[in-house]
Amino acid sequence: MPSSVLLEVPALADFNKAWAELTDWLSRLDREIKSQRVKVGDLDDINDMIIKQKAILQDLEQRRPQLDELITAAQNLKNKTSNQEARTIITDRIEKIQSQWDEVHGYLQSRRQQLQEMLKDSTQWLEAKREAEQVLEQAKAKLESWKEISYTVEALKKQNSELKQFSKEIRQWQINVDVANDMALKLLRDYSADDTRKVQLMTDSINASWAAINKRVCEREAALESALRMLQQFYLDLEKFLAWLTEAETTANVLQDATHKEKTLEDAKMVRDLMKQWQELQAEIDAHTDIFHNLDENGQKILRSLEGSEDATLLQRRLDNMNLRWSELRKKSLNIRSHLEASTDQWKRLHLSLQELLAWLQLKEDELKQQAPIGGDLPTVQKQNDIHQTFKRELKTKEPVIRSALETVRIFVAEQPVEAVEKVCPEPRDLSPEERAHNVTKLLQRQADEVRTEWDKLNLQSADWQKKIDDALERLQGLQEAMDELDLKLRQAEAFKGSWQPVGDLLIDSLQDHLEKVKVYRAELVPLKEKVHHVNELAHRFTPPDIQLSQYNLSCVEDLNTRWKVLQVAVDERIKQLHEAHRDFGPTSQHFLTTSVQGPWERAISPNKVPYYINHETQTTCWDHPKMTELYQSLADLNNVRFSAYRTAMKLRRLQKALCLDLLSLSAACDALDQHNLKQNDQPMDILQIINCLTTIYDRLEQEHNNLVNVPLCVDMCLNWLLNVYDTGRTGRIRVLSFKTGVISLCKAHLEDKYRYLFKQVASSTGFCDQRRLGLLLHDSIQIPRQLGEVASFGGSNIEPSVRSCFQFANNKPEIEAALFLDWMRLEPQSMVWLPVLHRVAAAETAKHQAKCNICKECPIIGFRYRSLKHFNYDICQSCFFSGRVAKGHKMHYPMVEYCTPTTSGEDVRDFAKVLKNKFRTKRYFAKHPRMGYLPVQTVLEGDNMETPVTLINFWPVDSAPASSPQLSHDDTHSRIEHYASRLAEMENTNGSYLNDSISPNESIDDEHLLIQHYCQSLNQESPLSQPRSPAQILISLESEERGELERILADLEEENRNLQAEYDRLKQQHEHKGLSPLPSPPEMMPVSPQSPRDAELIAEAKLLRQHKGRLEARMQILEDHNKQLESQLHRLRQLLEQPQADAKVNGTTLSSPSTSLQRSGSSQPMLLRVVGSQTSETMGEDELLSPPQDTSTGLEEVMEQLNNSFPSSRGHNVGSLFHMADDLGRAMETLVTVMTDDKVLE
Repeated sequence: MPSSVLLEVPALADFNKAWAELTDWLSRLDREIKSQRVKVGDLDDINDMIIKQKAILQDLEQRRPQLDELITAAQNLKNKTSNQEARTIITDRIEKIQSQWDEVHGYLQSRRQQLQEMLKDSTQWLEAKREAEQVLEQAKAKLESWKEISYTVEALKKQNSELKQFSKEIRQWQINVDVANDMALKLLRDYSADDTRKVQLMTDSINASWAAINKRVCEREAALESALRMLQQFYLDLEKFLAWLTEAETTANVLQDATHKEKTLEDAKMVRDLMKQWQELQAEIDAHTDIFHNLDENGQKILRSLEGSEDATLLQRRLDNMNLRWSELRKKSLNIRSHLEASTDQWKRLHLSLQELLAWLQLKEDELKQQAPIGGDLPTVQKQNDIHQTFKRELKTKEPVIRSALETVRIFVAEQPVEAVEKVCPEPRDLSPEERAHNVTKLLQRQADEVRTEWDKLNLQSADWQKKIDDALERLQGLQEAMDELDLKLRQAEAFKGSWQPVGDLLIDSLQDHLEKVKVYRAELVPLKEKVHHVNELAHRFTPPDIQLSQYNLSCVEDLNTRWKVLQVAVDERIKQLHEAHRDFGPTSQHFLTTSVQGPWERAISPNKVPYYINHETQTTCWDHPKMTELYQSLADLNNVRFSAYRTAMKLRRLQKALCLDLLSLSAACDALDQHNLKQNDQPMDILQIINCLTTIYDRLEQEHNNLVNVPLCVDMCLNWLLNVYDTGRTGRIRVLSFKTGVISLCKAHLEDKYRYLFKQVASSTGFCDQRRLGLLLHDSIQIPRQLGEVASFGGSNIEPSVRSCFQFANNKPEIEAALFLDWMRLEPQSMVWLPVLHRVAAAETAKHQAKCNICKECPIIGFRYRSLKHFNYDICQSCFFSGRVAKGHKMHYPMVEYCTPTTSGEDVRDFAKVLKNKFRTKRYFAKHPRMGYLPVQTVLEGDNMETPVTLINFWPVDSAPASSPQLSHDDTHSRIEHYASRLAEMENTNGSYLNDSISPNESIDDEHLLIQHYCQSLNQESPLSQPRSPAQILISLESEERGELERILADLEEENRNLQAEYDRLKQQHEHKGLSPLPSPPEMMPVSPQSPRDAELIAEAKLLRQHKGRLEARMQILEDHNKQLESQLHRLRQLLEQPQADAKVNGTTLSSPSTSLQRSGSSQPMLLRVVGSQTSETMGEDELLSPPQDTSTGLEEVMEQLNNSFPSSRGHNVGSLFHMADDLGRAMETLVTVMTDDKVLE
């Protein structure tokens, strides 16, 4: 906003401030509510969010009056100003804030409605999900209750009927699943801006389970249909096979009979025909071999289903008959072949038969070798097992043939005579018959042995291969089961991990809960680690020479290990993120305090956790919070309060309100301290401990006063103030006792309750306190006014005189108890007088007195009321009294009484009597009985220093060095302010008589602030508008003065150097005149001649004397200049103080100099009677009020006038009122006579 508009419309600044505060609050509220996400489907979370939204809406409605007041103020401003630019700005801002308010309010309303609908939809979805899960459980129970398929018609029909009924139920239950899916889809669609992962996860789980159930049903249905078809076809196939078997048996019998006829074998043509018929028969037998095995296998299944029944017996009989007939048929076929082949040379037939068997055995051996190696996964090995089972069946089928052939050869070799052998082996003719017979027998025997060996070898290889397959199946089955179990556990763990919300979306209060859950989850993963090791161990057992795992299995194992590692990394990373979030954003962090400042300011944290503040516009940093800086600047407005105790108390009251400590009860503060176990008062507290305790305090205050407490701002401001008071070096630590002293001193409690609590903190277990402990308490207490630059008015930061005063009050006992401490504190010692004055200031804030100020004419008087005890019917408001304004005929040193609450009639009469009494007292009487309104102690100029000097550390945050230092480079801020005040006190003590003679009698000598104001003006040669308004500016003035002194010292040193050079030249000339050797030049270092030792000694002594003289002269010159400067300033002060009365009145309202000076009278309070509540505390005594002599006749006239004003004539005719007034008049006269009589007795 243009500065010209602000100058033209001053009230616009307050409007802008209120508008900016409300706008910022609405912006923060808008960001907060729009960042809130709720977990869809979680009723508790939705209900919590509804409650939060309701609370936010109530808070918004409670701030509605602020908006209305702002609109009203804007309308008034528009009506009062004619500036069109200002009117346009006001209108735009009101429209903007109204639009912002309506937007936030509308969003809250719509969000609340949305949450209500979400709650309703989530409830319906949860109900539908529950019903869907129930039907899933029922379906799974049905599946578990299924029995193996029975191969009987009745059982199959029953199972098929049950399956159809179950399928019907499935179709009905499908409705429940569809309803749950529809509700879930609605939630996912309508509330996609919120967290819908729970709904998605549960819906996917239900659908997956439902799909698995449907798949099982379909597979069961197909298996039942196949079993029913097989059962129906089995008996038909059995009858058909038996019919064929009958025909085959008939054919075999015919062939067998034909081959056994006589002379059949001699007819070659007949033999060929019979052989052809046998081959056809054998082909049919081979073709029906698979049919036979299928019938036998299916028959065994049916037998198991019919176990124990008559049908089972009948079927068993038929199957046994079929097997017997099948075996007989095969034997007949073999016999027919043997008989037909007998027509040829027998040894040739045997030879060919053995060759065929050897060829077949070799073929099967090759086939067996081709089955190797063992597969690397379960399906491959199972397939290999099936192949080998077929291979074994072939061996079993071939076994009778081989046995028969070997038996035939054995019989042939045993029964064949040598002649036959010779006959069948005519060649070579040159061999003898014995040799030929031996060769044939040897050939057949060798082939038979070879067949037997190969057969046994093949059986052994088959058995060994089967053993390997069985072993591989067992091991692979174990590996597969372990992998499946691990995969299931990993999927469950990954599902839980998938439900994690991003850490940035978590509520700060829930970080610890999430951290604990993840830690529990990590502990639950420990068994999973053992399963991973087990799978890896099983996989490593499959070595390449034995079994090489397939690429699929290797990939699965690698995938499981990768998923496990990813899960571990995710858990560790999650814990790390939660730890960091808990550290940066949790209850023990300072993150929530970042909102205590607004742009362009940013809150940063130094390595020792001490906060500092960065201004990005000016690129500077400072230790003080921006609001604290504004508060300190506003405290300068109170510098026009003349009396230090009231000035300090009013500053502390403003600070107390800004920190919201005026809302904190003593019990709440004690509860917070006990909650954080702050019992060791000597222990240091770090920044986090201070923040945690302050957060507990202000959280409770926010619950009690929601609209008054901004927790982050209050915590940051209070922390800032505590560090300014007790840790100016920003070390990041203060003592527990200091923390308690600061908080308890400004909390809302009775004064004596505070005293008792603070004394209890430093007392021993027996309830007594020694000097050291009391010194610690008073040292921490005096730091509070010291931070405000007011310590000089309360005896200085040296607390040794106060400790000595307390123990002298207790008759110098080595230890004091609480009662003596309270009695001493009731006297209001000078070092602690600011605390009771603070309570009186707080009590007087809302007091309304039915009286009119005789200076500014304010009526009624709000706050303190000061009644003169010298003049009748003379009252002053606190503004006029504190600024030193007086009416004509009244002096500021006249006795007065202070009221914090409205007066009673009894107090009015008592004050009237005191006024009347003071009228008859002389100035000499008051001079004999001077008394101050507090218990004085020694000043800063006396006594030893008991406190440890504060050592400042030039510590700056590492992020960016501050451009403007919040501390001084070489000394403590408060120590220098105290030193400044001490110098002013010395000036006043040394020049007091001069001032008393020169100051106008119409102006108060006690107006210390006016004196310091003009003193600072004269030091800086600036106008009153540029006078120092803060301790920092005072220090700048002091540094300027010190620079001037250093420049003067340098000038003196240069002058001294010139004098020394002149003296050197003079001595040189004297030496030359006397004919002595010339003196060396000053820069040169010439050795002393041994011929003139006396001259060398004189020169050295003269040099030392000149140096000492130079130092003394320089010091004297500094002191003279300083004295001249003080005299010059005091002369100007005298001229300023001799200005007319009108100028004095104007100056009385001008902002005065910093509040670091002493009272000229040595007191920190005006000499007056304090009235707290309805009780009058006469700290000065009735007979000890200072008053100048007055004319007796004039006093009596004033008495009569006061009587007329106090008891006016009644205009009514109420007799009771007249009697009442008469009684009051009688009591007043009685009091007057008593006072006057007592006065005479005393004189």
